[in-house]
Amino acid sequence: MLLEIREKVQGVFASIILVLICVLFGLWGIQNYLGGGKETPEVTVGDKEFFQRDLNQAYQQFAQNLAGMKFDEDTLKKQALQKLIRDEVLLQYAQEQKLVVTDEAARDFIQSLEYFQKDGKFDKTQYQTLLGSQGMSSDEFVGRIKKALMMEQVQRAIVDSGFVTPAEVAAFYKIQNQKRDVEYIPVPLSVSSQMPSEDDVTAYYQQHQEAYQTAEQVSIQYVELALDALADDVEVTEEQLKAYYEEQKAQFSNPERRKISHILFAFGKDAAGEEQALQKALKAKQELSNKDFAVLAKEISDDKLSAKNGGDLGLFNVGVMEKAFEDAASRLQLGEVSEPVKSAFGYHLIKVTELVPGEVKTYEAVKPELTKTYKKAQAEGKLGELGEKLGEVSYENPDSLDAAAALLGVGIKETPLFTRDAGEGVAAEEKVRLAAFSEDVLKGVNSEPVEVGSDKVVVLRMKTHVPAASKELKDVKAEVIAALQKERMQQQTIEAANKLKDELLAGKAIAEVARNAQLPVKKLAGLARTSTDVEPAVNQAIFRAAKPQANRPSIVIIDEPKGGKIVASVNQVVEGEMTAADKAKQAPIVKNMAIAFGRAQFEAVLNQLQANADIRMRAAE
Repeated sequence: MLLEIREKVQGVFASIILVLICVLFGLWGIQNYLGGGKETPEVTVGDKEFFQRDLNQAYQQFAQNLAGMKFDEDTLKKQALQKLIRDEVLLQYAQEQKLVVTDEAARDFIQSLEYFQKDGKFDKTQYQTLLGSQGMSSDEFVGRIKKALMMEQVQRAIVDSGFVTPAEVAAFYKIQNQKRDVEYIPVPLSVSSQMPSEDDVTAYYQQHQEAYQTAEQVSIQYVELALDALADDVEVTEEQLKAYYEEQKAQFSNPERRKISHILFAFGKDAAGEEQALQKALKAKQELSNKDFAVLAKEISDDKLSAKNGGDLGLFNVGVMEKAFEDAASRLQLGEVSEPVKSAFGYHLIKVTELVPGEVKTYEAVKPELTKTYKKAQAEGKLGELGEKLGEVSYENPDSLDAAAALLGVGIKETPLFTRDAGEGVAAEEKVRLAAFSEDVLKGVNSEPVEVGSDKVVVLRMKTHVPAASKELKDVKAEVIAALQKERMQQQTIEAANKLKDELLAGKAIAEVARNAQLPVKKLAGLARTSTDVEPAVNQAIFRAAKPQANRPSIVIIDEPKGGKIVASVNQVVEGEMTAADKAKQAPIVKNMAIAFGRAQFEAVLNQLQANADIRMRAAE
């Protein structure tokens, strides 16, 4: 356990552990808490039924989260189903414990989500637009958020209760700071130019035909719901555009640009000092009649940092300085110097060194852009509404896209053949390829709606399916020969490494064994886990090796990154101790260990809840 903790609290793992105490369950899973249909449920958890559509949605989300990665579809579907079940088990437990989330707490959480923020603040219009694009009401979304936060309450209560004892911390550093004395023999990958026989080539080809296949391909038919197309159909009047212009006028305005400089005359808390600073400011104001402001600032300003640049404070931003300072700076004309202005720092002489007046673009100047923006804003709501209907119509008519095309008023498009890894046009989108090669689509039914970016939804079905097929031996013979030679070289390397290991285990000295094999011996004294003397993977393997027993070294064979082997002799292990530097940064390590223990406890609790839950799976037909 401590070794696992050690690995998880180092480097990037520390960050991952901290992230994992947040809302693990996301928002996608709880979409399934709204009910299914009249068909037979695939799985029932307590009184909650999940249907095939729920399982498809869970799988699609899992697949999207793994975009760009290779995965086994059947394994991923099992993981998605397991996730769905565990989320529901946890939610039902939270409800049984009568946990609640207030409207205020849900609102605060929603407003903190960056998806609904603009310029760092919650934007109600963006919130409503995004919900509308998903065909979801605010009440429905808030309800989902409350359920997610209820589950998080249970998780946090367990994870945050994790703790670690001083003895466990000491044991951690004993492992973390351990050092090992190692000798090792590098065994390079064998080299062989011997050509395999025709019989060997044929046999190898027949045993590994799956490695020499053409890629599986499909072509699809699809209908496309696009925001741009919807926007083109929106009609807008002059009155509507002008009203929208007034609402959005700030978006078409260039704010005033004003740069300022100052000379500061600081004073203390006593009145005499304040009066003295004021008199200095008045005198300096008079000197400016025949002296440059920047030169005088360098000579006498008490703000030494800005004085180096002639008193330059850069662009003037409201809300940074005190009100009196800002009011004076806002009233000045270009090149004008203020009278002494009092602030908590002292008296200031302020000068405007650059002034570009603000302007508002006219309605006529922005009309083309305004028209496009207005149409797009109007179309976004329709996109969500049609997207929801598209999913319903596609599901109700699984054997054809005709109904979906009629709903959208669009034609059915087609693609050429493409593979799981690459395609053209709409098939260049990984989400589309994932859907096209999903089990349901390959069986001949319509896909779920697939979101392509934030402004397009497609529903697709298979047109042509070309299964993977074995290539003829004559076309891949060179590849087979190369693979066979490589396999034989690897096998020879393994045999050589095993021979060296057996000799070392028999008690021969490593120097003698290496000399007989005409290979070098390398030594690593006091090797630490953080050492860069060897490849990271080799270092990890050395520290995973068993400790020497009864004065006999521990002998292991390690894979070398370039294809060879390393025969290592771990001769001595020196347990680590907590250093002064470790004590100085102990707090975050202890915190991460406690979180790791808490997570382990949470998993144990969730496993027990699942074991006790009434879970029924639909029998296979």
